[in-house]
Amino acid sequence: MRSQQDYIVTKNEVHGYANDWLARSLKLEYEGTKCTASTLFEILLIAAARMTSVFAVCRDLADAPCDQTIRNALDSSLPDISELERRLNRSLVTELPKALFRKRRRIAVDLTLIPYHGQPLEHEKEIYRSAPKSGTTHFHAYATVAVVHKGHRYTLALTPVEHGEKLKAVLQRLLVIVRRRQVKIRFLLLDKEFFNVEVMSYLKRAGHGFIIPAVVRGRKPKRGKQATGLRAIQKKKNGYYRYRHQGKIDGKTRRTQLTICVASKRYTHKKSGKRRTKKLMYAVWKVRLTPKQIRETYRTRFGIETSYRQMNEARIKTCTRDPALRLLFVGIALVLRNVWVWLHFKMAKGKWSDQPQLFLKLLRFREMLLWISQVVGKHLGADRKQGIEYEAYQRLTENY
Repeated sequence: MRSQQDYIVTKNEVHGYANDWLARSLKLEYEGTKCTASTLFEILLIAAARMTSVFAVCRDLADAPCDQTIRNALDSSLPDISELERRLNRSLVTELPKALFRKRRRIAVDLTLIPYHGQPLEHEKEIYRSAPKSGTTHFHAYATVAVVHKGHRYTLALTPVEHGEKLKAVLQRLLVIVRRRQVKIRFLLLDKEFFNVEVMSYLKRAGHGFIIPAVVRGRKPKRGKQATGLRAIQKKKNGYYRYRHQGKIDGKTRRTQLTICVASKRYTHKKSGKRRTKKLMYAVWKVRLTPKQIRETYRTRFGIETSYRQMNEARIKTCTRDPALRLLFVGIALVLRNVWVWLHFKMAKGKWSDQPQLFLKLLRFREMLLWISQVVGKHLGADRKQGIEYEAYQRLTENY
């Protein structure tokens, strides 16, 4: 055991955890003359830690193989996308705190869209369509499920979402993985994209409680005509109201009975400085909380957006059209974030209490990535990068 004066965790240990979580589950087998499987993982780790491309990493490391060698290794060792998804999901849960399995937990399901400005590799369904974002309506879409536990958010599963795929099928795929992990579901916190008849009818049949933000629909109030649908409920006081929601399933109109929770939110307007009230509505089933508790409980799901921000801080840059490679890079980023969350839970003071004391300032996510970059860079000669030769400099600058 270490004394209290020693480090709780070192750079080499952090790198070892990240490398072990990935290598143990992905099992990329490759033995070339210039690149091995261990070198391949080192290149992927440092590219993710630096948030750069494989080309840039190979260019900057003296002992690294060229980027084409790495691409050839990935082409030879990567399995098909379904098998890759299974291996990445196994890597995400290499280590989970035992406390997660003792009680029923709140599970958050979300859909993240990564803007894409290129063409599909083989099929149009590879590219997801949605509202404009970052100058495009084309995306690579991924659905994730995470367990919300004492301020931590562990990503339990990741799955790609294709164009035209029903969200009910995506949700079923994720919940199957959650059951395999033996994590008990208390209720689900879902994104507003899941507010449709098919998804909510399925969850009711499966017996899963849920909280979903309601998408306001119905006729707006006009002269001599009252508002209808959810617009009418939105005007009511805080509380619970019965509502029959309808939608299309396979071309046929279907209806499901819902409980709509209206919860007011008081906030200060940024420009005017005046206090205002905003009405929030949620579709609720099998969750017994007050409207204020519903609102505050759903707020915990917004930490998933922080998870996506951190994921983008560790996502390898690429312009490839291969959806399998893009899935791999997203999966590596989520695995690195799970390593960071697991380390903090391991070091937390009073981690078995309801409010454990976290020491986030001791190891920020970006700092952990810096540690990994330093360790891998030392292995691959980052401090021995060759300078540009005078003849090459003259040739590159002769037209300027």
